[in-house]
Amino acid sequence: MTRSPGLEPRPLRAAIAAYGAGNVRSVELALRRLGAETELVHEPAPLLDADLAVLPGVGSAASALAGLRERGLDEALRERAAAGRPILGICLGLQLALEETEEDGGVEGLGLAPGRAVRLREGRVPRIGWAPVHWAGPEPGGEAYWFAHSYAPETPAATATSEGIVAAVEAGPFLGVQFHPEKSGAAGLRFLRAVLERCLSRA
Repeated sequence: MTRSPGLEPRPLRAAIAAYGAGNVRSVELALRRLGAETELVHEPAPLLDADLAVLPGVGSAASALAGLRERGLDEALRERAAAGRPILGICLGLQLALEETEEDGGVEGLGLAPGRAVRLREGRVPRIGWAPVHWAGPEPGGEAYWFAHSYAPETPAATATSEGIVAAVEAGPFLGVQFHPEKSGAAGLRFLRAVLERCLSRA
């Protein structure tokens, strides 16, 4: 980040899409703990202006997408992605960002990343608890994060897996994770810190 002589860099501004998702407050607290300025946003302008937009999510895909549309946040996220500005999707937020989801009889997604969310067909459903995440490439892997989901991405843009399930997706400025970093203790905070540092490096 470019700074003026004698001035400290400003805190990163994170706008959290507030559309009725259940994990908004915990995401806000985790980001504040890392020094970010946070705002729960209900309209497009602040979502477009922030350094980082966060799309959280717990609940039903259909109702979540309806909440985004009612507030104009769906188009704001698409506009932000087209401009190459960072977006972080968490759990349902990742699934909403795909092209479609099987949930609720089939729902069209935001199209921020390729692929679709499909219902888990093996193992425990819902899949709740701690599980290791293995990242592609040279990034460290194997740390455990907290998961709570019945659907997961099928996508060519996967960058991490957990027990054979896609755990992270990256497409241009969009990064989405199936786990809950805000509920994953020290590992989750390390992940969120890396996201914030990446945003600052682009500023």
